[in-house]
Amino acid sequence: MKTSKILLSGILLFAGLTAATAQKKYSKNQVKKFKAEVEAIVEANKKQTQVMVDKIFSFAELGFQEEESSKYLTGILEDNGFTIEHSVSNIPTSWFATWSNGEGPVIALGSDVDCIPKASQYPGVAYHKPIVEGAPGHGEGHNSGIPLNITSALAVKQVMEKEGIGGTLILWPGIAEELVAAKAWYVRDGLFDDIDMCIFTHVSSNLSVSWGPTRGTGLISVEYMFEGEAAHSAGAPWRGRSALDAAELMNVGWNYKREHLHPLKRSHSIFTDAGDQPNVVPSKAGIWFYFRDITYEGIMEMYAEANDIAKGAALMTGTTMTSRVLGTAWPRHYNKVIAETMYENIKEVGLPTWSDADQKLAKAVQMEIKSKKIEGLPTELSELGLPVLEPVSGGSDDIGDISWKVPTVTMRFPSNIPGLPGHHWANAIAMATPIAHKGATAGAKAEAMTIMDFLLKPELLTQAWDYFNNEQTKETKYEPMISADDMPPTFLNKDKQDMFRPALEEFYYDETKYDTYLEQLGVEYPTVKE
Repeated sequence: MKTSKILLSGILLFAGLTAATAQKKYSKNQVKKFKAEVEAIVEANKKQTQVMVDKIFSFAELGFQEEESSKYLTGILEDNGFTIEHSVSNIPTSWFATWSNGEGPVIALGSDVDCIPKASQYPGVAYHKPIVEGAPGHGEGHNSGIPLNITSALAVKQVMEKEGIGGTLILWPGIAEELVAAKAWYVRDGLFDDIDMCIFTHVSSNLSVSWGPTRGTGLISVEYMFEGEAAHSAGAPWRGRSALDAAELMNVGWNYKREHLHPLKRSHSIFTDAGDQPNVVPSKAGIWFYFRDITYEGIMEMYAEANDIAKGAALMTGTTMTSRVLGTAWPRHYNKVIAETMYENIKEVGLPTWSDADQKLAKAVQMEIKSKKIEGLPTELSELGLPVLEPVSGGSDDIGDISWKVPTVTMRFPSNIPGLPGHHWANAIAMATPIAHKGATAGAKAEAMTIMDFLLKPELLTQAWDYFNNEQTKETKYEPMISADDMPPTFLNKDKQDMFRPALEEFYYDETKYDTYLEQLGVEYPTVKE
């Protein structure tokens, strides 16, 4: 444990753990009573949770362009006594919101807020029906996580104030998670230096938590840019040096390299610039890669090999090459003590009671996208997730960087439908419906109860840090993949969001006129194919 000092807007908040003996002792009955109180407050505030979930869904903002979402969420927190630090790590849509009740644990609550390109979708409609054709949409479900965190934090804050419980709550957004391009900067810039533990939340189809190494990969995201010389493609092609040739040669070279990659590695790419028109030799071109592996060392090895291939492509074409890191994510490792404590609360909360309408929608969506199982929403809790003994490749999340800085877990909550493709319009269907609302409320209860455990029982935090220091980081030491000079790529997605924002604005949720977003859109719940 650490003594926590947070300098926020010129205010020094002393809110750390100096020693376990400095904490007030609470009986088992008091702990049980206060946890029951926060659970009841979350239930009483489920309407506010629904409004927040629906509101963020309607904004449909891509990574680094979460302007309306951040303004709305920080406004709620500011109205409830939190101090907001805007534009942290030089990211305009980022923020850290802090509220302190004096000496005690400093607990950070994070979740993502960005959405997916081309995933616009009417909620509650079990087939493809974009709200705005081609526009972004919440095809991952990131509209639900921060509303969950706000609901749980406000419940905990209410009990802390009433009972004089010391501690500090910090809420923060995972900006541009789909680009894995913010959390490593938060860590690099010291935003987690004085935090005692972190609870991260992510949408799923069940209420669950795990500890230890998890399935999936870390990654580094890199764009390679080539520059050559333009010329008339027919009149004097010999005078040109094609940057596109260089980018294509790099792509070819890396594709040959794939034959020799270990099966646990992953990589994928897109061209970011391929020239302007066929009759002009492209003077500039770019290609953007994700290099994934299950270890930091493996990621950096792939990165070095790709750099060599890029240099070779430039040499072959007489062009010049530069590169820039656009994002990174360490492989994740979650804290045993926090996870085990949280899972006891998850068992206490249980899964939501799904209505016939909820199940009808879920099964219809599963049929529409040809899921392997047409089983609807889960009715049994997941088991506590245990360390992955045999590594499994897959996706990445930059919460990994934070998990190597402070004791961290990710709580997954049941606001979506099982068996969907992910990063897809189908994943948006549930995300402004009773399924999402009930799942966020259940998650907020489990999170609030877990926060109370760590506020009231300081020995748990001692144990969490013991696991972090003597188990997790005993042999593996965190090394950032970004340098002190790497800037977050906040220019990404601006053109896309600017293109669609005017059309999306017509569909922003107005909670003063409509009870739910479904009502505003005129959706009969559920709408399924007959």
